Amino acid sequence: MTEYDLQSPTSEVVLLTPSNQNPPVLGMNGDDNTPSGSGANKQREGSAESNDSRVRMKKQLGLLEGVAIILGVIFGSGIFISPKGVIREVDAVGTSLVIWVLSGLLSMIGALCYAELGTAIPKSGGDYAYILEAYGSLPAFLYLWDAMMIFVPTTNAIMGLTFASYVLQPFFENNCKIPEAALQLLAAVTICFLTYLNSSYMKVTTKMQNVIMFTKIAALVLIILVGLVWMCMGNVENFKRPFEDTETDPGKIAVAFYSGIFSYAGWNYLNFMTEELRDPYKNLPRAIYISLPLVTGIYVLANTAYLAVLTPQQMIASKAIAVTFGNKVLGAFSFIIPILVAISAFGGLSVHIMTTSRMCFVGARNGHMPALLSQISVKKFTPLPSLVFMCVLSLIMLVVSDVYVLITYSSIVESFFIMLSVSAVLYFRYTRPNMERPIVVSLWIPIVFVIICAFLIVVPIFAAPYEVFMGVLITAIGIPFYYVGVVWRNKPVWLIKLISSLTYTCQKLFLSAREDKSD
Repeated sequence: MTEYDLQSPTSEVVLLTPSNQNPPVLGMNGDDNTPSGSGANKQREGSAESNDSRVRMKKQLGLLEGVAIILGVIFGSGIFISPKGVIREVDAVGTSLVIWVLSGLLSMIGALCYAELGTAIPKSGGDYAYILEAYGSLPAFLYLWDAMMIFVPTTNAIMGLTFASYVLQPFFENNCKIPEAALQLLAAVTICFLTYLNSSYMKVTTKMQNVIMFTKIAALVLIILVGLVWMCMGNVENFKRPFEDTETDPGKIAVAFYSGIFSYAGWNYLNFMTEELRDPYKNLPRAIYISLPLVTGIYVLANTAYLAVLTPQQMIASKAIAVTFGNKVLGAFSFIIPILVAISAFGGLSVHIMTTSRMCFVGARNGHMPALLSQISVKKFTPLPSLVFMCVLSLIMLVVSDVYVLITYSSIVESFFIMLSVSAVLYFRYTRPNMERPIVVSLWIPIVFVIICAFLIVVPIFAAPYEVFMGVLITAIGIPFYYVGVVWRNKPVWLIKLISSLTYTCQKLFLSAREDKSD
């Protein structure tokens, strides 16, 4: 590989060599001198190349891609596998459907707040960027800590294992358990492949996600139509007494709401990629306005179809509700459902890998992660180091036996940070009344969202105190890392040299440079 020296006037890309005067990074405080693409671009002055050659991520996402990202994350594979969390807590069909509707409405309220935040603060990074802007460095770092260490890699691992399970299941008899090593191996290969695809072929990835989005919608429409035909044939006994034996315990109702809202999770993921949207002031809110009503309608109708065909007891006992549904009503064509679930899980994993890598990238750009993670591939214009870093963490989570427990511990904490992000709307209205806001939501919208989220956070403290304590503990562990990595400026020389050497090596390995921020 050719080495490019900082002083070379002919370098197309500036890479750091050990002989340079300035060390590349001083840790996670952002005071680094890693070369950016601007030096290379200045050398191109007078050339015929356009600004598209600058080292920065390109605005490749339009409205369709934005909708595909939101739907890809929300639909994932959850609606096909485990929408039983609500019915298990409330015991009644009618109450279950009411909670699905209210959860969708709450998600739409939250999404409206993110439309205001995303257009007022047009930066990638989503929740992290808004918390940083409103409440400062430490809360933003702790969100990033939880996201990078727990939320993101555990979700990638679980989605990878889900895809592997549905691909491998046809090769084993029903009473034969799939070897865990086979699941982990296929999941690992899938995560690595999608990381490579997102790193090297961004346009191919977005087109693939568009196709998968329509496939997911078609699969859910199939389930809805089958359920409708089933009810038209007179099979409506499950709806005769829809509110009978409804659970009245506030704790269980709160957990049911929590399960419903969790199924809608993902409506904020497009905000992670705001800087890559074409005309974000129009396409970001439009993508949200299209996606959330569509998701809510499909979710309610799909659950109605499930409840028409399956009893609440059958839903609770099923490990994959869509498969159980297909086996009962589709007969010889039931094989279609596992294929559609596998495709859905594959597409959801791809979107999740793409969007969350931008949060890691922005965190490093702001000095909250090692500076090498803020670099961009000079050939593909993707955050390659961040993608590889998240891939490695996801592979580690594949072999952690308690991966499902970890994500349970962190769910309450994640909800708290989402509430904190939405509360930034209220904070900015008070502290920055003259802030430019292309979209302004009514003040009651963030107030209602914050109050409901606060209720849903407080109740589990009494219903599941151990899980809440563990989530808080995982978050608190990030505090010493913040003070050592971000606040501590006078790091020893040996550590500076070590980080410099690592940054230089990774820069050559990935052929990457810091983002060119010039206009």
